[in-house]
Amino acid sequence: MKRLLFCLLFGFSCLLTPVFAQSGGAGRTLRIIAFGAHPDDCELKASGVAALWAAQGHKVKFVSMTNGDIGHFSQAGGPLAQRRRAEVQACARALGIETEVLDIHDGELMPSLENRKTVARLIREWQADIVLCHRPNDYHPDHRYTGVLVEDAAVVVAAPFFTPNTPPTKGNPIFLYYSDNFRKPNPFEPTLVVGIDEAVEKKWACLRAIPSQFADKDSWQGRYLPNVPEGDSQRQAYILDVLKKRNEDVAYQYRERLVQLYGADKGRKIKYAEAFELCQYGSQPSVEELKKLFPTF
Repeated sequence: MKRLLFCLLFGFSCLLTPVFAQSGGAGRTLRIIAFGAHPDDCELKASGVAALWAAQGHKVKFVSMTNGDIGHFSQAGGPLAQRRRAEVQACARALGIETEVLDIHDGELMPSLENRKTVARLIREWQADIVLCHRPNDYHPDHRYTGVLVEDAAVVVAAPFFTPNTPPTKGNPIFLYYSDNFRKPNPFEPTLVVGIDEAVEKKWACLRAIPSQFADKDSWQGRYLPNVPEGDSQRQAYILDVLKKRNEDVAYQYRERLVQLYGADKGRKIKYAEAFELCQYGSQPSVEELKKLFPTF
């Protein structure tokens, strides 16, 4: 009765078979697709859990909505776009996943019908069970519009006559947001906080493969982080330490939630974590149902 009332209030999509109720349940091979605005966003926010999923035999794909061609202070255009594509391809090999970079200029992503169709096709072609993306409130317009585009695609990926050149998803995918620290108009609220200690070396190897963002003197991190060393190897190690600390901060910030999810003993021992919030669009599994789909629980 509660589910029927929710569907009457919020639309037809919740009437579709949710992914966690499909044949095979949590024991089958899952298909996960993650959308980021630039060729480093998925890698920063979800490469730990991606590596864990891949190690279990699940299929994971990262998609960058733009080619990142202005994300540097001494390179730009086609050469930078090609460089960043090669970097995330190396990262994908380290994680055991697939990756794709769309040829949209960095800083120019718009929530257009054409781009909504592109996102829907990607989800449908991958036959995704789980979809990850940015929240649509963020400092960067490409981040915001990536979230908007994924949200807008959520209601139509199962509709057979939207982008009919691709098959509709067999069930209603689960949509989740990456964590962030933006407070307005509403703060991030973690549905799941996933311990990634078992996969951190793969995550660090992935981030080392992206020097245009995390090692170069003229990278964004190289320019804006305080007290960055001058030497190339020292600079990369320093920036990587900062990124490691950010993953420690996720575990620290959501320690109470980790204890709730894992139990006191394990929850207090987790050092590195990635956090995700369930989107109200798509399937609405319980926390216990979600835990069966995510690794380490």
